[in-house]
Amino acid sequence: MWFIYIFFFILGTLVGSFLNVVVIRLKKNESILKTRSHCPYCKKKLKWFELIPIISFFIQKGRCRKCKKKISWQYPLVEFFTGLIFILSVFYYLNYFSLYNLINFFYLLVFSCFLLVIFVYDLKYSLVSDKVVYPAVIITILYDIYLAVATGRFSILTSSFAASLVLGGFFLFLVLISKEKWMGMGDVKIGFLLGLFFGPLQLFAAVFLAFLFGALISLVLIIFKKKTLKSEIPFGPFLTGASFIIIFWGSYLIDWYFNIFLHSL
Repeated sequence: MWFIYIFFFILGTLVGSFLNVVVIRLKKNESILKTRSHCPYCKKKLKWFELIPIISFFIQKGRCRKCKKKISWQYPLVEFFTGLIFILSVFYYLNYFSLYNLINFFYLLVFSCFLLVIFVYDLKYSLVSDKVVYPAVIITILYDIYLAVATGRFSILTSSFAASLVLGGFFLFLVLISKEKWMGMGDVKIGFLLGLFFGPLQLFAAVFLAFLFGALISLVLIIFKKKTLKSEIPFGPFLTGASFIIIFWGSYLIDWYFNIFLHSL
């Protein structure tokens, strides 16, 4: 089984390399497919050996071979975590092979890639790109329809849309009363997307973790004077980061919480 994990990790790093291109070129309105990879500073077109995920970064000591400018740590980190997500997805869905599991597996990979781009783009630019969120919403709606038909549980559709409207509406309420000081419209769109994806318990857990992480990290940044109480900190990375935790470890965390809760009664 180990060779399958190695294969999907390598595949994930290659996909992660592409996701880095998506993040950078979306902001610059450059073509994602037509333009060859190049240094963002000197525009030198990169050779194949300069594009090996993770490895090229360390061989080049984190610098462009021509202009010697520093290459962002974003590149190897996104490649590594995409590879890790691919491994976790294999463990989560391909431990028992079936067509149903295979479709779920590929959907999870695609959804995770969208989440990663949303995470990095919002962290880097404090923006949520409609070009990423809207396709993710459409694909998730189609997947929910597939699940409803495949399982015969059409309540999946009503619960998914209800969850997205509730969470999206809640975030919209926060946006309106704070005049976008607490949240932005991009967070509303992410909320709608996550509502379509998660079940009620998982959705609550993801949002709870996002607010918890947001509060703790904001407090640390304020203590170390990296931010002030008036600083705007993007909430999208907390939402997407918490979502990854719930996707892969949510059932364990929820069981752990209820076991503690029931034992305390």
